[in-house]
Amino acid sequence: MSPTPEALAAARGALAQQTIELPSWAFGNSGTRFKVFAQQGVPRDPFEKIADAAQVHRYTGVAPRVSLHIPWDLVDDYDALARHAKDLGVTIGAINSNLFQDDDYMLGSLTHPDARVRAKAVQHHLQCIDVMRATGSQDLKLWLPDGLNYPGQDSIRARQDRLAEGLQEIYAALDPQHRLILEYKFFEPAFYSMDIPDWGTSLLHCLALGDRAMVVLDTGHHAPGTNIEFIVAQLLRAGRLGAFDFNSRFYADDDLMVGAADPFQLFRIMHEIVQAGALAPDSGVIFMLDQCHNIEPKIPGQIRSVMNVQEATAKALLVDRSALTDAQLAGDVLGANGVLMDAYNTDVRPLLAELRAEQGLDPEPLAAYARSGYAETIVAERVGGTQAGWGA
Repeated sequence: MSPTPEALAAARGALAQQTIELPSWAFGNSGTRFKVFAQQGVPRDPFEKIADAAQVHRYTGVAPRVSLHIPWDLVDDYDALARHAKDLGVTIGAINSNLFQDDDYMLGSLTHPDARVRAKAVQHHLQCIDVMRATGSQDLKLWLPDGLNYPGQDSIRARQDRLAEGLQEIYAALDPQHRLILEYKFFEPAFYSMDIPDWGTSLLHCLALGDRAMVVLDTGHHAPGTNIEFIVAQLLRAGRLGAFDFNSRFYADDDLMVGAADPFQLFRIMHEIVQAGALAPDSGVIFMLDQCHNIEPKIPGQIRSVMNVQEATAKALLVDRSALTDAQLAGDVLGANGVLMDAYNTDVRPLLAELRAEQGLDPEPLAAYARSGYAETIVAERVGGTQAGWGA
């Protein structure tokens, strides 16, 4: 069944307000545990990362913020970096801390048995908060790599107590307009027990911290078969879904392009978002990408990812909610499922092309970027220096 003109108009209005945040690290070199692959024209500093991210916004119109990662994106003058972003039509988004690339953190950071190491981890987050103040960022994003490889290695309960204490120190240092958004991960780098392995653990710590502590849901950070849209619905009910890290997985935390492995899952997630009214700009839910473009070009990879999120969102917006509710209340199992499938099977690309044209954008962002010559320009100009990459 084709969407009505009214449904298409409503979807277009909602899509025009959608924004998707980009990760600065997606524009650097990345790879596997065995090899980081270098590409030509890769940024050599945070200023060039932001310039590349601005290209994604230029051709999609919906990517106006760039997440930074500290210390990967350390600069001497953050006022200058924020001005540089503004000049290019974007702003600084969430500030991400890094607790996984220091030898002191081999046995943990905020949960480490040694109080000196825990204090160092807290101090790093105070540095990140300073960056937030300098750039106008509102969100401090924290992913904890801490955990155990062997039973008995440390006290599971004591590590939770240490974590709670460290998070309280960090949360207390935030300004009133700031949020702490707390990520979780099922496994890796620890394999016996992660200290924040799931959404429930993250939520418990956020509830203890206060109203400005929210959960981050990374779509790759779950056990196989996990119903992610159920988690989305629960966190929305609790008012604690702060952000997404969108990517795609086949086996584990693959960090592949969002929608690549299971576009139907992405649609189901966005359906819960739309149903709850969480697509609105003032909902407090931030849609971010967290991906590594190992073998594909960086900027086109981000453009394609943004388009994938847009397409899943458009389909979710076209679900006939009245018909769906009627079928659900009537116990019409096949009818209800059919309503969802009608929306999912709708080709929304013409709708999005029309929206871009209305906004003065090229209807085909990837083709427009390819014609721009930007890729050739950065290959020619970015000679010398050290390319940015995973871990740098």
